[in-house]
Amino acid sequence: MKDMIERLASKFNIKDINEHKSNQVFFTAEKIDIEGVILYLKEFEKYDQLTMISCVDYIEDGKFQLTYLLRNYDLNNDACIRVYIDRENPTMTSINELWAAARVYERELKEMFGIDFPGCPRVDDPFVLEGWDTIPPMRKDFDTKKYSEETYFPREGRTKKDPTEQMAEKMYPVEEEVKKSITKVFRDNSK
Repeated sequence: MKDMIERLASKFNIKDINEHKSNQVFFTAEKIDIEGVILYLKEFEKYDQLTMISCVDYIEDGKFQLTYLLRNYDLNNDACIRVYIDRENPTMTSINELWAAARVYERELKEMFGIDFPGCPRVDDPFVLEGWDTIPPMRKDFDTKKYSEETYFPREGRTKKDPTEQMAEKMYPVEEEVKKSITKVFRDNSK
């Protein structure tokens, strides 16, 4: 793992290198280098599977962190590449030419976070949220409670019923006076 990192660092500006396990390394690359880093890992280091692309919203810093998880099955290793992009103009290079699976992740990230991936096929088509017309729901500034209150009708909360009264009501639908006496009989017999 250390040899791979040294080879990679000789070609690209990588930093914040952290080995979580003996077979998993995290590091940060520059946005401008991401396509080259991923291509190098795929072609020369045999990281032949894109396992996922994830996102974290650092609203306080005005950034999104994208993490690309690549897998080398021959060595049983994972390379996790972090890259930070501007939250106000979230655009990232698409890697769909390297892995077709990237299309799914990129479409999802576009819909859920608003990150654009120019060149990704159908990136602007609805993925899950057909007809969505407000800010992307996974951004930290999306107000879930406000959205729910404005979108869905209010309803009463749950009510709790005395099981004895409910049973009397279901089994013997009668007037209120009779209900009281039936409930009393159920209670007396259950003691």
